[in-house]
Amino acid sequence: MQTLIKKAVQGDVEAFLELMDINSLAMYKVARAILHNDNDAADAVQDTILSCFEKIHTLEKQEYFKTWLIRILINKCNRILQHYKRENLPGEIPETTRPDQSLAEFEFKEMLLLVDEKYRLILIFYYLEGFKIQEIAELLEMNTNTVKTRLSRAREQIRTAYLKE
Repeated sequence: MQTLIKKAVQGDVEAFLELMDINSLAMYKVARAILHNDNDAADAVQDTILSCFEKIHTLEKQEYFKTWLIRILINKCNRILQHYKRENLPGEIPETTRPDQSLAEFEFKEMLLLVDEKYRLILIFYYLEGFKIQEIAELLEMNTNTVKTRLSRAREQIRTAYLKE
């Protein structure tokens, strides 16, 4: 992976495309978690890929490539959300489902609905994407203790919800 990143930074288009291919599912999951809409998530991923292609030469520390990529994606998603707020669209953005969704994926999404919105992205980063607490803190521009607390509270909300059933 480091070799691909190095080549991409040096301008190798094929290496860049391979990096985007490797990270596309992770980008989609993050965008989908933030935007709750397949079309908007796809737009955010496309915009992120374009921005990364234009700015890959500015990547200073190659070991933080994925963090850099996800941070750009989060910013793109936030811009889309701001656009919707300015438009004052009534109600929620409709959620579409995929027919090929696995049972585990369905259960995880159902579990995410049990926790407050501010905990969902942290759960996705930690459990689905495998980010460390420090990396999540950097991505979300939070203190590491805040991330730890939110992760703990999310777990407690899930535990409480399952005990009620």
